[in-house]
Amino acid sequence: MLLQIRQAEPADPPAPHPPLLKGARRSFSWQDYRDLLVRAHIQLGGPIVVVWDNLNTHLAAGLKRYEAEHDWLTTIRLPPYAPDLNPVEALWSLVRRAMANTAFDTPDDLDRTLRRELRRIQLRPHLINGCLTATGLTLTPPTPP
Repeated sequence: MLLQIRQAEPADPPAPHPPLLKGARRSFSWQDYRDLLVRAHIQLGGPIVVVWDNLNTHLAAGLKRYEAEHDWLTTIRLPPYAPDLNPVEALWSLVRRAMANTAFDTPDDLDRTLRRELRRIQLRPHLINGCLTATGLTLTPPTPP
């Protein structure tokens, strides 16, 4: 059997974004979101539940006022990003701590070290449990009513 090894070819540069049409906007306003909700309500013929993140247009006073005035529209707002509630952030902190102040000679050296640190954490369940415990979250599934 013959094994052929080729050097990877450089990736093609990303395609440029299509040009905007004359007069086109780059982002939506709160009125655009309101209009989208109205169209969805008309098309679906029933109540709408929307989960909003903290995009500034989702927090606009006009949109909040519109939501409050229409009982067919229920909105749920996500909390701001909270890294202290994300156990993965604590895991990455452990990895970064183990690799701090290290100069890697090659990308392969970095890859090996990263894999070694992740494996070290994987083999020590108490570290993973500690990262989860630090969030205050639990893995206990809710009990059905």
